[in-house]
Amino acid sequence: MIAVDTNILVYAHREDSPWHERARACLEELGSTRAPWAIPWPCIHEFLAVVTHPRIYAPPTPLAVALESVSGWMRVPTLKLLSEVEGYWDQFVGLTASAHVAGPMVHDARIAAICLHHGVRELWTADRDFGRFPKLRTRNPLVT
Repeated sequence: MIAVDTNILVYAHREDSPWHERARACLEELGSTRAPWAIPWPCIHEFLAVVTHPRIYAPPTPLAVALESVSGWMRVPTLKLLSEVEGYWDQFVGLTASAHVAGPMVHDARIAAICLHHGVRELWTADRDFGRFPKLRTRNPLVT
């Protein structure tokens, strides 16, 4: 299963992103197959925080519009939403210890642990920081 990180979601949503068309095509590709794909819940929340933030985007996306984007993704029958479940904590503790995580990297470790715990085979992201977690295979689908 492929999981999608926040930045891909943001780029697919924001038409002013230079990566908009490619990111949107990536999500459409995932949604058009019968194979399950995933978005971790923390990425949904971070997406909402980023696109509605007036210091990041001028103008920011209105919350109702951002929520509708999320609702649209949720209507795709092959989408799986991933969250912390029993056993996640051990995965998280192991990742944070092995990668010497602190500060803002805790958020990425949370996403990595959720993905690994749910058997995600690849995380699509434009964030190189996930390289700290070698057990999680990552790929930037925006570059070929």
